[in-house]
Amino acid sequence: MIRLALSLLLCGLPALAEAGSVVAARTLRAQTVITESDLAFAEDEVPGALTDPMAAIGLETRIAIYPQQPISAADLVPPAVVERNQMVPLAYQDGSLSITTEGRALDRGAVGETIRVMNITSKATLFAMIGADGVAYVQPH
Repeated sequence: MIRLALSLLLCGLPALAEAGSVVAARTLRAQTVITESDLAFAEDEVPGALTDPMAAIGLETRIAIYPQQPISAADLVPPAVVERNQMVPLAYQDGSLSITTEGRALDRGAVGETIRVMNITSKATLFAMIGADGVAYVQPH
């Protein structure tokens, strides 16, 4: 009977180890890209906190997160590939018409985000979507 009780208790331990919350292992400033060494695991499950560390790795902190503070999905965003004031290729394509020039990013942006970009030649401000290649693509109207 005691063996059965111990077996049931030991079998339940892995399930208990999976319950908990992902917390910061150190102070994470805003705009820090999360790595495995930035994370720790707390035994208590905090509502709204991530439970899988893999859901945070590779993302960027939106705000400062302090040691042992639970990390929620709302605290994280995709990492920016374009910084404010960075020079970026600016491209427009509509059918067979293709125009490429140089622009200055007026905002930070991640892949897929739309940011403001100033065309260096005309000084016009345009909205462009950041591609995976780092090019700012102006959408045809």
